[in-house]
Amino acid sequence: MVRPLAVALLTLAPSLGAQAPAPPASARPFTLDDVLRVREVREPDISPDGGWVAYTVSSADTGEDRSRSAVWMTSWDGARTVRLTTSQQGETTPRWSPDGRWLAFLSSREDEHTQLWLLDRLGGEGRKITTLQSDVDDYVWAPDGKRVALVAEDPDTAKPKTPVPIVIDRFQFKQDEAGYLGKQRRHLYLLDVASGKTTRLTADDYDELLPAWSPDGKSLAFVSKRRPDADRDDNWDLYVMEAAAGAAARQLTTFEGPDNNPDYESRPAWSPDGRAIAYLQGGPLKLIYYGVQKLAVVSSAGGAPRILTTALDRNVASPEWSADGSSISFLLEDDRAVQLARVPANGGAIERLVSGPRVVSAVATGPHGALAVLVSTPLAPADVFAVEGTALRPLSRQNDDWLARVRLGGVEPISFRSRDGTPVNGFLVKPADFAPGTRYPAILRIHGGPVSQFQYEFDIQLQTLAGHGYLIVVANPRGSSGRGERYSTAIYADWGNKDAQDVLAAVDYAVAQGVADPARLGVGGWSYGGILTNYVIAQDRRFKAAVSGASISNVLAGYGTDQYVREYEAELGVPWKTADTWVRLSFPFLHADRITTPTLFLCGDKDFNVPLLNSEQMYQALRSLGVETQLVIYPGQHHGINKPTYRRDRLERYLMWYDKHLKP
Repeated sequence: MVRPLAVALLTLAPSLGAQAPAPPASARPFTLDDVLRVREVREPDISPDGGWVAYTVSSADTGEDRSRSAVWMTSWDGARTVRLTTSQQGETTPRWSPDGRWLAFLSSREDEHTQLWLLDRLGGEGRKITTLQSDVDDYVWAPDGKRVALVAEDPDTAKPKTPVPIVIDRFQFKQDEAGYLGKQRRHLYLLDVASGKTTRLTADDYDELLPAWSPDGKSLAFVSKRRPDADRDDNWDLYVMEAAAGAAARQLTTFEGPDNNPDYESRPAWSPDGRAIAYLQGGPLKLIYYGVQKLAVVSSAGGAPRILTTALDRNVASPEWSADGSSISFLLEDDRAVQLARVPANGGAIERLVSGPRVVSAVATGPHGALAVLVSTPLAPADVFAVEGTALRPLSRQNDDWLARVRLGGVEPISFRSRDGTPVNGFLVKPADFAPGTRYPAILRIHGGPVSQFQYEFDIQLQTLAGHGYLIVVANPRGSSGRGERYSTAIYADWGNKDAQDVLAAVDYAVAQGVADPARLGVGGWSYGGILTNYVIAQDRRFKAAVSGASISNVLAGYGTDQYVREYEAELGVPWKTADTWVRLSFPFLHADRITTPTLFLCGDKDFNVPLLNSEQMYQALRSLGVETQLVIYPGQHHGINKPTYRRDRLERYLMWYDKHLKP
């Protein structure tokens, strides 16, 4: 961003709120149309000579009604910005070759599958370099620049005119967006750049993901679950193999829990001398996603790992070694913020390199210690910044023009105590024209997860509601991340209890501060945010309107119909042995007669994460009881609503529902 705004935010102390600077007289409140104007910047990568940073920019293509991503680059001094790709299909994942001649990216242009493309830095059109019969999901350059390791799924060559029956024999047999899971697995391939020849490196009945080259270019580290019935748990392990077809894979880690779980999208990192590998170690299998991710280092020859962040009790991600191997940098999630931190490779004190009220979501390393980070703040979408000491210098500036034309709602960090005295933190997002001493219609928004958090980052939905004159109250209740493992596990097999008390205490706080009107309260959320919304309205009748997106209340209906069977069995047990737990957690459905709040339910019809049938059940229950309700179904959409028109429609329906009941 330009940025008087960015500069002001970068100098804020963590305890201060993010208040928008005085806008020009022509500025207007954030509206529904602005939802489609925000450009999403991702995936920064520094060229080997340090002169450029490549990244992707995703924006709404209203003509095609889809989001489209393109590759851009900005010079390190920030003086020049160039858009490199323009295809209708879009491009993602730009990565420079080690010699800096090529910029690779993934795209499905000219092909039904996503392939690897090369763009010559000296000029010319992009060149498709792979012709696999399935999508290239991931890739990484070899140190010599002559080879690329790829991850691709087994090809599905059976495409009859009439689809064949789907035969299920896996423990976990469905996944959102992927659909019903068959025999296809994701394997490692080796691409020779000069000839375009690809060689399959792994062939077993397992997924192999997140490859990382050894510094000498002879070996690949990767993660897999190479054990019988691997669907039953998330016990991922780290492996090393020679980068040659038929080479045996050697298991490095044996922890009874996830080692470098791919869900966290953090690639294992080799030390510069090739003697060690940094990775993430999760919690015990029983804790599933409640376990804290720790930074670990293991010898590339094998042996016991060293945990470098044991005392931290915070999630970490994206480890990167310093050029001399003396330290490891990583992303650190800590109470509403995500920071860039560093720890000595042999252990020691943790240094926070980029901290404060912001979210660092990606890091790119360059020559001579250069760092570029993707940073968002409450009043600015993510953009690329150069790290200079403890300061950040803006590079990509993709949303500057648009930001200059809108008035955003101020974002104020809040802290309060729950009913049992537990400290809880969150935010107030104020209307753009907020006037002290005025009570506003207020909406409690609840995040998904449940192991997630509201952060110091730009939130389109919250700004849309605030731009429409609402005060927004958000909290990170127990079950959220960012406050340590004990805080996250406080709701283990006990949903809708302590976390419901915590979010209700956030509303009490806003009312006590004189900013929320107790007679005009709304509530809502998506995924677990919708689930907790259902718990809240089943035990508190003060809310005049609720919006429940992609939620479930009859938890028994989730077993075998969504993608969480192993998580259910780990946390709740199996229904035929622990029926009391399943019934207790289903109280919003089994006691739907306690609900009087008019409730809007929404879901995608292809959602395998929290399937539509769950929203249908709650809609039917309230309809049967005579409670005002409505069900909105988005055709062809999964758990995430991706079509731009549907994303706008969803927010428009939020506003219409809240307006009807909070602004009669």
